[in-house]
Amino acid sequence: ANLGGRARPYDVMGAPQPPAPPRCYSPAEVAAHSSPDDCWVSFHGGVFDLTKLIADNEGPLVQPLVKVAGSDISHWFDATPLPANADGVRDRKMDVNIKMHVEPVTNLRRPYVPMGRFLHVAPSEPVGDWNTSASTPWWKDLAYCIGMLSLTMRKVRLKNVLTGQEHLMEVPSEETVAEIRQRYLEYNWHAGSYKWKVLRKDPEDPEGGEFAFAELDLNLTLDENGVVDEAEEFEELAIPSDFFIPVIHLYYTDDLTVA
Repeated sequence: ANLGGRARPYDVMGAPQPPAPPRCYSPAEVAAHSSPDDCWVSFHGGVFDLTKLIADNEGPLVQPLVKVAGSDISHWFDATPLPANADGVRDRKMDVNIKMHVEPVTNLRRPYVPMGRFLHVAPSEPVGDWNTSASTPWWKDLAYCIGMLSLTMRKVRLKNVLTGQEHLMEVPSEETVAEIRQRYLEYNWHAGSYKWKVLRKDPEDPEGGEFAFAELDLNLTLDENGVVDEAEEFEELAIPSDFFIPVIHLYYTDDLTVA
């Protein structure tokens, strides 16, 4: 079994299920999808995979989308936060609409299309072939939304206590430990066979207490687990990264779980 090294195409326990898609993506992950046959964009906190949209609508109206593949196009749209739910909780969902501007020649409000008119944007002048009964525009169609754009990325070092191997990962701060573990499957198919612990003082001890290894709650984020991101403060003090990148210790539990 692959207990510590990089994942292999086959494992003695059988091929594992592919990892679930992440809930959050980094700007770098979006930027990696920058071609007509692999086109992602982000705007107002959402990440959209427009690959199928472009393939199904070949022509000049998808060219502006191809040109911005892999980038953030929030400046194309206005966004209004949706009302809070019944519990008064707001999420990051937005009501997104094409940004408008006043055209200087006609003095009329027109869609703001800096890269040229694109798919599902109404033409500026009346035309005979414009379909007014078109369905939901792609920027409102959640079928194309594959996740959220991370607001903050943070670094964490994962140390396999069994093998001594370490991996430095940059992960979205919004992800739970379970979601970070899904990312770690790239390096170890048996990531679920480990307890994830950090060395810290007892937060409930008023005097600080002794340092001890505490198991992380997989359903909470690192910050919610008390693993605070202090990178910005330490960088301002010119302290080497080895001192402020938190280390998570992985303790093997001997159950050969595959995920």
